[in-house]
Amino acid sequence: MNRRDFLSLTTLAAGTAALAPLARAAEGAAPAWVPLTKDVKTTRVGFGTGMRGWQRRSDITRMGYPKAIELLRFAYDSGVRLFDCADLYGTHDVVAEALKDKPRDSYVLISKIWVRPSGIPEQERLEPQLMVKRFLQELRTNYIDLVQIHCMSDAKWTDEYASVMEGLAKLKKEGVIRAHGISSHANNATELAAATEWCDAVHVRMNSEGLCMDGPQDNPAKCVEDALRAANKVHDAGKGIICMKVLGEGRMTDKPDMRKKSTQFISKLDSVNTMIVGFSEKEHITEFLANLA
Repeated sequence: MNRRDFLSLTTLAAGTAALAPLARAAEGAAPAWVPLTKDVKTTRVGFGTGMRGWQRRSDITRMGYPKAIELLRFAYDSGVRLFDCADLYGTHDVVAEALKDKPRDSYVLISKIWVRPSGIPEQERLEPQLMVKRFLQELRTNYIDLVQIHCMSDAKWTDEYASVMEGLAKLKKEGVIRAHGISSHANNATELAAATEWCDAVHVRMNSEGLCMDGPQDNPAKCVEDALRAANKVHDAGKGIICMKVLGEGRMTDKPDMRKKSTQFISKLDSVNTMIVGFSEKEHITEFLANLA
């Protein structure tokens, strides 16, 4: 066996071993936990609550609280213990209600600060301490595992949002949040995150088909290649990666084979710590976990 074949085989075996406990969690066993940052562990799959999120509304809030709460609790019971929120999505309250009787150390919360024009009703952008204080109240918790600057899309974000970075660093020092970072919508923003000591974890867009990713839309393979290169830099710098757009933000709805292909593609990437999906039905969760297993 040559070196490439050996590495491919051992990587696949390691990935399968890591995912097996998650599959068992869907049958009632305890979920497996993996490192995200130095201070945060999470499950390999998270619930993304921001599908079509804007002005504090998303697919989760639009479906109505009874269905949303039932869906979120089904995810929890299936071993999905990471819940990805943001001020932009307006999902803090519904997630808090779904998890109100669950031990706080049994799940992981992510939220994000929106710093761009529009997006949220208020025109004023408050300092991070005030925004996170509200997040804590809405999520009914005394700490948030990860808070990020939302939707960074260029290689200047460390200059533009230095004061936000400083505010989040203070909150981390106080123990109000456990880690900070960015959600990235551009490869150059991801590469800057890799080179920025402040950054603990990064959301990156990644799937097997190049859908909803940075790069030439007429060359999906190039989109994937460029995103992988940027993600690997983050991983090599010792930072956590949360993969989003795994199913192309709904563009694989009528393509089950493509969903399976992309799910398994992401699961085998050494650079990815965890992945989030915007589930809207219980069967979506069941299928995704089955594709991983």
